[in-house]
Amino acid sequence: MRYLDPKADLTFKQVFGEHPDLVMSFLNALLPLEPEQEIQEIEYLPPELVPDNPLRKNSIVDVRCRDNRGRQFLVEMQMIWSPEFKQRVLFNASKAYVRQIGAGNRYELLQPVYSLNLVNEVFEPGLQGYYHYYQLVHVEHTDKVIDGLHLVFVELPKYNPQTYREKKMKVLWLRYLTEIDERTREVPRDLLDNPDINKAVTVIEEAAFTDAQLLGYEKFWDIISVERTLISSYERRGEARGEAKGEARGEARGRARGRAEGEAIGEEKTLHRIALSMIAGGVPFETISQYTGLSVEEIKNIRDSVHS
Repeated sequence: MRYLDPKADLTFKQVFGEHPDLVMSFLNALLPLEPEQEIQEIEYLPPELVPDNPLRKNSIVDVRCRDNRGRQFLVEMQMIWSPEFKQRVLFNASKAYVRQIGAGNRYELLQPVYSLNLVNEVFEPGLQGYYHYYQLVHVEHTDKVIDGLHLVFVELPKYNPQTYREKKMKVLWLRYLTEIDERTREVPRDLLDNPDINKAVTVIEEAAFTDAQLLGYEKFWDIISVERTLISSYERRGEARGEAKGEARGEARGRARGRAEGEAIGEEKTLHRIALSMIAGGVPFETISQYTGLSVEEIKNIRDSVHS
């Protein structure tokens, strides 16, 4: 049997965006919920109505749902980490929280919003552990919490089932995300013995997808590969420029200039990533130029770098 990687956009949405029982099991396992707080029933929320804008993907989460208590849950799979991702998560969660009530309604009607974000890169190398839970807390008395927003980030590369002893379903779901990909030919029996994981494995069998879906799946990984290459290239260029200027003008000034160069390159990198996504979506070069400020010639060079 051949399987697709469950972390890809197509498969992640297929598993957690079309099977309420699976997303409920997943949320109960991964979110910091006490037994009496666990989700008992869930419904999907319709996709947000957004302007017909080529950049709209940057503000839409992968799965949006609500339980019978009115709590909302946002789930997103992020393959490549970027510094602005945390701000985007906070923005989306805050927007969902505010939109629960209209003008003149009572604030006590507001229900918590939980944002669960799976990240396929290490973004907190200085922190131990793979699980990062954010709340609005008192700086000096952290037991004092303003309930409302719950933001969870999971660094998948840090997860190791041999070194962590969480409740079983959390272990099984994280193993599902980290151990299964295109190279998998036989899924471990202890995963298949669990009904929820077994069903999720069946959903990502390659035979279950059409040729058009498989083509989109391959295109997704091509874009991820190109983005990682561009990011690596820009980071090396920033470091090299900083070092060269540091040697020429003094170490302290070189570090400052290197930081400035790095910020400028970071902005350039973001524009290139946006342009790359728009190219993949078939957006005309002139339109891409209007949104990014890049020249048509620069956009053509970005396109050519994908095929070179």
